[in-house]
Amino acid sequence: MIEFRGVGKRFADGTDAVIDFSLVMPSHQVTVLVGSSGSGKTTILRMINRMVDATEGAVEIDGENVATLEPVQLRRRIGYVMQSAGLLPHRRVLDNITTVPRLNGMGRATADELGLSLMDTVGLDRSLARRYPHQLSGGQQQRVGVARGLAVDPNILLMDEPFGAVDPIVRADLQAELMRLQRDIGKTVVFVTHDIDEAFLLGDQVVILATGGVIAQKGTPAEILANPASDFVADFIGADRGRRSLRIVDQGGRRIVVDGDGRAAGVLTDDSAAR
Repeated sequence: MIEFRGVGKRFADGTDAVIDFSLVMPSHQVTVLVGSSGSGKTTILRMINRMVDATEGAVEIDGENVATLEPVQLRRRIGYVMQSAGLLPHRRVLDNITTVPRLNGMGRATADELGLSLMDTVGLDRSLARRYPHQLSGGQQQRVGVARGLAVDPNILLMDEPFGAVDPIVRADLQAELMRLQRDIGKTVVFVTHDIDEAFLLGDQVVILATGGVIAQKGTPAEILANPASDFVADFIGADRGRRSLRIVDQGGRRIVVDGDGRAAGVLTDDSAAR
C-alpha cells in the first residue's frame, strides 16, 4: 500500500506544485491520477520513488517513509515506465530490459533468460531482442519499456503517461495489454494520464486532480460517473456530453444504446439487462 499524508511540494522558484495531498493507493490495484497540466499528477507520482522529494508531509510504502530510504536503491525496486519509453539508444532491446537486474548483480545468462521471458509477457517477439530501439515501432518501444519496468519483479509499477506518444490504434492495443498483465500479475500500479477515457478504462481507483494536486473527486469509474462531486468534475468527465450520456432507443424491436449525440454505441442484450 502507498499512502500520502499531508504531502506538499514547493519548487525552488516558489511554485507550489502539490498542496496538502493525502491519499491511500491500495495494493494490487490500479490507481489512476488524471488531470490537466498543472494538476501535479506527475510530481505526485515521482515522489513515490523520490525522483522528486516532498517538501512536507510523508509518503509511505507499506508503512515505511520513503524519505528514510536511499533513492537509488528505492528506484531499483520500483518499476517505472514513461511516455517516451526512455530506452538507451545505444543498447539492444534485451540489454535495455535487463539493465536493472544486471546493475543489481544478476549474471548475464540469468538476466537474458529473464529478459526473453518478459518479452513473451508483454507480447514482444523474441526475434526483436538483438535490435536497437530505433529499429522498433513506437508501440514496440513502449512494450520494451513495460518489460524493463517489470524486470526487477516490483511490487509497485509507476507509469507516467506511458501511451501518450503513440497513435490511437496502438494505444488501445497497449491499454488492453496492460489490463491483461494486471489480471495476470496483480501489481500495485500508479498510472498518470490527462485522458479521462483512459483513466476510466484502466483504473480501479480514479483520482481527478485540480490545480496543485487538489483532489476534486476519487472513486471507482462507476461512482464518479454516477455522482460527479462538482461542476468541475462533471465538466472534466463530460458527464452530460457525447458518449458519457447514454440512453436506450427501440430500433426494429431491438434495444439500441445511443450516446448524447445520437450515435449508436451498442446493442442491449437480455444478458446485459439481467446483470
